[in-house]
Amino acid sequence: MTQNIYDNEDFFQGYSRLPRSVGGLDAAPEWQVLRALLPDLKGLRVLDLGCGFGWFCRWVREQGAAAVLGIDVSEKMLARAAEATPDPEIAYTRADMERLDLPPASFDVAYSSLALHYVEKLDRLMSIVYRSLAPGGRLVFSVEHPIFTAPSAPGWSTNSSGRKIWPVDNYLDEGPRKTDWLTKGVIKQHRTLATYINMLVRIGFAISRIEEWGPTPEQIAATPAWADERQRPPFLLIAARR
Repeated sequence: MTQNIYDNEDFFQGYSRLPRSVGGLDAAPEWQVLRALLPDLKGLRVLDLGCGFGWFCRWVREQGAAAVLGIDVSEKMLARAAEATPDPEIAYTRADMERLDLPPASFDVAYSSLALHYVEKLDRLMSIVYRSLAPGGRLVFSVEHPIFTAPSAPGWSTNSSGRKIWPVDNYLDEGPRKTDWLTKGVIKQHRTLATYINMLVRIGFAISRIEEWGPTPEQIAATPAWADERQRPPFLLIAARR
């Protein structure tokens, strides 16, 4: 079963205070780039894997999507999403993405934001998603960048010249990596960039775009602390077509 860290009370309270949890999609610095990967959503059936508080589910309905299914393993996240969602065309379901099954050709767009790096059997999940998309359907997702999921120690270190660097440990050794983020013992699945791409191609997806997100000069001017994110990309964004 996927680690359900979001129902840990300490983690949930900490996550609830993050800017993206309070301000929604526009408070996520990578959102505008991720949004640009999406097709016109009018009349489409949309799946949100790891829907969290439901921000994306509600947004796609505002863009004219016909129906949305949000899936998450966390009871706490889904309860918050349901409280904020009066729309009958948005359904939320609690499900473990490690064991998820979906009807064939039941969606036009599958989307996920920063959730798939928690999934151990990602190749199985992506095969299920591929089958669930109608011909020509789109897959758009973000994960923590593989450079980010393979650190040897939390945070930055300093080289002999005094320059801050992000220490990468055994990048080619894939598998679970334990880190302390909001609480202790959070497990994320480290995969190389090649593994993500080759897995999608093997399943049958045609990759249309890859982004290694970093802040723009304008974002750094507004939030100077983001300047460090130019030294290594925190997020990997991928768009593909069935």
